[in-house]
Formats: sequence, C-alpha cells, structure tokens
Amino acid sequence: MADVTAVLFDMDGTIVDSDAVVARTWLRWSRLRGVDYNHVMRVTPGRPARETIPELAPWLSPDEQAGDAAALLDLERADVDGVVATRGAHDLLRALDAWGVPWAVVTSSDRPLALVRLAAAGIDPPAVLVTISEVERAKPHPEGYLAAAAQLGVDPATTLVVEDAPAGVLAGKAAGSLVAGLRGVPGADFDVPDLTVLHALASPADGRLHLHTPTTSA
Repeated sequence: MADVTAVLFDMDGTIVDSDAVVARTWLRWSRLRGVDYNHVMRVTPGRPARETIPELAPWLSPDEQAGDAAALLDLERADVDGVVATRGAHDLLRALDAWGVPWAVVTSSDRPLALVRLAAAGIDPPAVLVTISEVERAKPHPEGYLAAAAQLGVDPATTLVVEDAPAGVLAGKAAGSLVAGLRGVPGADFDVPDLTVLHALASPADGRLHLHTPTTSA
C-alpha cells in the first residue's frame, strides 16, 4: 500500500490513445527514409522525434534531421483521426479532482501537439502541463517529472508516475517516484492493464491518494 500527494501522467498511450496517428506518421517517415518500421517503433515510444531521428537515421545531415522532426510534428498536429481518451481516463481524472488530489501531465510532445491531442480526447489541460517545449532534457531524464512536482509544490518521492513506455518509466524512477506501468511496460513498480484498474486501486485519504498496490513487477 502507498499514499501519494499527486499523480503525474504521461500523455500518449496513458491518458490519450493516439496510437493510430503515431503509427501512421512514423510509417510514412520510415518509408521515406528507408528505416525498418519495427525498429522505429522500438526506439521512438516516449521520446521526442528530435532525439530519435538522429539515432534512427544518422546518415542525414543535422538540418535534414531537424527538418524531418519538424515535419513529423506538423503531420501529428494536423491528424487527430482516432485520437480519444484511453479507457478509464475521464473517470480517473474526475475522481482525482473530486478528491482534491492534484495531477499533472508530463509529455515528450511539444505544447501545441499536447494541446491538440488533449482537446481531441476531451481532456481539459491541467494547471501543470510539462511538455518538451519547457524542458531541456527529454525522457528518460527525470527533468519533466521533477519540474511537474516542483510546480505542484510536492516532493517527487511522494508522487505516482503513470507511464506506458520504457523511457518514461526510467524518468519516473530517476525522479524518485512510485511508477505504475501500463500495458506491461518493463521496470515499473507495479503493473495495471488500464486506468480503470488503477482507479479501482485508489481511494482518497485527506488530500492524498491511497493506493492498494498489487504485487510489484519483476
């Protein structure tokens, strides 16, 4: 069991289901640059394109890499087909608000894309939204989660991070947070299949969130 002072959510794959548009965008890029799509989808989850493209296509010039990253963002901002809230997201966020438990979103998307996807999913942007636009170091560095905890005025060691990607889990762990992993992502402190299950494990405790955590993942 654990008590936490705030919940810090990743966005894509965690509270927003953008899998379809992410897949479409990266498939287009992989064909353009001749990079194996399966390899792309192993490298990119939870990380910004500005960092993954140089890793995936080191033969491109820095200007070409930056241009590709900008083009990908433009495509993603314009494509919200199939973008919805993940299972249980709305109910959990409403519960946190009703219980007086603060929450934030920490995402590797830039701010314009984050706002577009949250709107498409019917989720109002939280008071604390930390995007790649506001940090120097992306996940797996903990900067984003540390910044969110600081803005909420809580100790990061007392927060719950909810993530669906290995880079995000590493970021949450490096911040000292308890980490809930979705969809079997490795390295989390405990696993839940979706936010409906996480909601069922939670109850209010004087402005904190009391978690009946399941068995810790291996």
